[in-house]
Amino acid sequence: MIWRLLILVLLLPPLAPAADPTLSLVATGIVEFTAAYQAWDADGFARAAETFGRAYAKQPDSGTNLYWKGVAEFHRLLHLLGTATNQTAATKALNTAVATLTKAVKLDGRNAESHALLGTVYGMSIAESPVRAVWLGRRVMSEQALAVEFGPANPRVQYLLGMSHYHAPAMWGGKTEALACLLKAEKLFAAEAEQPAGPIEPRWGRSNCLAFIGKTYDALGKTDEAEQYFRKALAVNPHDKLAKAELEKRKK
Repeated sequence: MIWRLLILVLLLPPLAPAADPTLSLVATGIVEFTAAYQAWDADGFARAAETFGRAYAKQPDSGTNLYWKGVAEFHRLLHLLGTATNQTAATKALNTAVATLTKAVKLDGRNAESHALLGTVYGMSIAESPVRAVWLGRRVMSEQALAVEFGPANPRVQYLLGMSHYHAPAMWGGKTEALACLLKAEKLFAAEAEQPAGPIEPRWGRSNCLAFIGKTYDALGKTDEAEQYFRKALAVNPHDKLAKAELEKRKK
């Protein structure tokens, strides 16, 4: 009888490993972030950042968890800057994003998107107070260089570089360099969209990139091209706030 039981146990399939609670939190955060991105919802970005923060608390050696937390905080910051209703809240969000992404690049120094995001928020900090360029200018360039080094074909790296150039003086590239980066990002996003995504693989930024191409063309006086790209952005995400706002302007 005992031998029969032993044989039965040996023939049973192995038990499935317990689900990783940290991975589950990250997956939940990505769902929350994606919904917030599609609807451009500040509260949704805040919820996603809190979820990623809990994942990081459970696994404090993970640069991936901090990367995602930084992504959510960055987009909440963009939302606050776009509404321009509470400068104190925007400044707090900016400082929070800088702190999170600074830790993220320390934990995972080869994450190109973390470097690109950190360089972008440094640039936003300079925009808030131009005197900061004295000590932050070199940091912006350093983070951008690392982003390109570790992610030369990463669409979000090129998109964030384009955003940075758009807001920079002409001597640092300005709108012309911004357009070159953004058009390169467009092609990289299109290629990425044809590939299956992993469960925690980033896929954000495409509609915003297309809308920003439109904004850049508009700044360069090419209004027909601008409208074409605003419509492209809405084809990817019908709720893209920038593209909708720009097209609404043209109706007036």
